[in-house]
Amino acid sequence: MLGAGAWGTALAIAFAGKHEVTLWSREEDVAVDLLKSRENHRFFPGHRLPDSVRVETDFAAAVAAAELLVIATPIAGLRPTVERLKDIACQLPLLWVCKGFEAGTGKLPHQVVAEVLGPQAICGAFSGPSFAEEVASGQPTAVTLAANDHQFAMETARQLHTRRLRVYANDDLIGVEVGGAVKNVMAIATGVCDGLGLGLNSRAALMTRGLAEIARLGVALGAHRDTFMGLAGMGDLILTCTGDLSRNRRVGLALAENKALSQILEELGHVAEGVHTAREVESLAAILNVDMPISRAIAAVLDGRVGAGEALELLMARDPKEEAA
Repeated sequence: MLGAGAWGTALAIAFAGKHEVTLWSREEDVAVDLLKSRENHRFFPGHRLPDSVRVETDFAAAVAAAELLVIATPIAGLRPTVERLKDIACQLPLLWVCKGFEAGTGKLPHQVVAEVLGPQAICGAFSGPSFAEEVASGQPTAVTLAANDHQFAMETARQLHTRRLRVYANDDLIGVEVGGAVKNVMAIATGVCDGLGLGLNSRAALMTRGLAEIARLGVALGAHRDTFMGLAGMGDLILTCTGDLSRNRRVGLALAENKALSQILEELGHVAEGVHTAREVESLAAILNVDMPISRAIAAVLDGRVGAGEALELLMARDPKEEAA
C-alpha cells in the first residue's frame, strides 16, 4: 500500500486478514505513530492497524518483496509516486484508488501512469461506492476493479475479494475512472442543494441529470454507457451525494453557507477531489463539445464567478427540452 492516508490505512486493514501487507508512509511522523500505537491519528483516527501489517518509510524497501502495488494517494500524488517507481525500475502491476482528473493536464489516472511507465504497464483502478471508514470497520462493501488487462482484472479481483469486500472485475477502465471522478462534482452540487434547503425533489433531479452528464462525458472519452449503471457509476454517485461521510458533499453544504472555499478546505482537513475535478471537467467538456451544465455551474461557484444559490437558480431556469441521456 503506497500512501498511509485514510484509504491506504483502510485497505491495509481490510486486506491484512488475507495477505501480507506493507503500508508505506511518506510522512515520518505518521509511520512512527503507526508503529508505536498501531493507529493513524493524523489521517485516520479510531481504526487499529493489525499487528501483521508492516509499516515502512523507505520506498524501495516497501516495494521490494511485493507482488501487487496499490497507490492510495490523492490524484495529485499519483504522478510523483509512479515516477518513483520508474526511478527504481519497478515493473510490478499496480492499482490506484484516487478518483479525478489530474489538475493542469486533465488526464485520467491511467493516462498519467501510461505517460510515466509506458503503455505496457499492467495497471487498473479500484473504485466504487465505498467510504474508507466503513471498509476499515468491516462493513459489507462492493467495489469494481477495472484494468487495461482483463485477465489481470479477473485474477486480481479474485485475490482481493474478502468476505466483507466484494470485488467485481471490469474491462472498462475509462468508464470506471470517469464515474469515480465526476461523481465528486455532483456530490458538491447535491451538497449545495441540500444546504440551501431546496428539498428532496431537487436532490433527485440533480443526481439523475448528473448521472446523464457523467455518461455523456464518459462515452465521449471512449467508455461504455452500461458502466455508468453499475457500482462505479450510479452506485458511487448515490453514496457520495447522500452519505454524510462524503467530503465533497460537505464542501457543497459549506458553499451553501457562503463560506470561502479556502476556509472550507482548511476546516475539512482532507482532500476533496471534486474541487479540482470540476475545473478540469469544465475544460474537457468544452473541448469535446459535451453539454455538462451542472459541472459547469459548480466550477463557476468554486471559482467565485457566481454564488451557490444563483448557480442552482440558473440551472432551473434553463429552457425545457426532451429528456435524453
